[in-house]
Amino acid sequence: MNLAPYTWAVGRPTIGLAGRLATRLHVYGRDRVPSEGGIVVASNHFSWLDPVVLGAASPRILYYMAKIEAHRVPGFGAFIRSFGCFSVRRGESDREAVRTMRRIVADGHALGLFVEGTRQRSGVPGAVQPGAAMVAIQEGAPIVPVAIHGTQTWSPRHPTPVSIAWGEPLALDGLPKGGKGYKEASAQIEHELRRLWDWLVALHEQGRPNGVTPPADRP
Repeated sequence: MNLAPYTWAVGRPTIGLAGRLATRLHVYGRDRVPSEGGIVVASNHFSWLDPVVLGAASPRILYYMAKIEAHRVPGFGAFIRSFGCFSVRRGESDREAVRTMRRIVADGHALGLFVEGTRQRSGVPGAVQPGAAMVAIQEGAPIVPVAIHGTQTWSPRHPTPVSIAWGEPLALDGLPKGGKGYKEASAQIEHELRRLWDWLVALHEQGRPNGVTPPADRP
């Protein structure tokens, strides 16, 4: 039985609300997320806070992937699995994780991936790994890029504001299934994430005005 719809229904007004308040979260472009159908949500990653604030900012349930070490923590592993999170063995080929990713998208759900593969200690978005592109191309699903800014400096003693910008869905229909296509798609995702993140940096300098939408990409 898939418990995720029930745990998310409880988690949004509790954990999600706490995350919003603690980070003074602002969300831009939320209406760009397709309301139905399989999608791959591709985000940058700085902090343990990212799954919380991204989940709060998403209009859809996100089925996250997390390293297997997190799933082995007593109590915590069962907790994140109740939200639909699944494990991956990093640094090696994990065919079961790939099958799970593809099944989530094929079943019409939103797969949530932190596409750099690990947290970025530099404080800026890093190189995008090919997993998100592979799933999107194999399943014929759009990529929805989303940038997070502010969690790289947030702490309980220094609760800097956090903002999230959703990009327009990227269609990868014309790209081949294979390494060349995955590489090209990953470059597109990386470009869009950095563009959205730079926009958020500038927006923070302007005081984070409300009622603005991230500009469309014009390569």
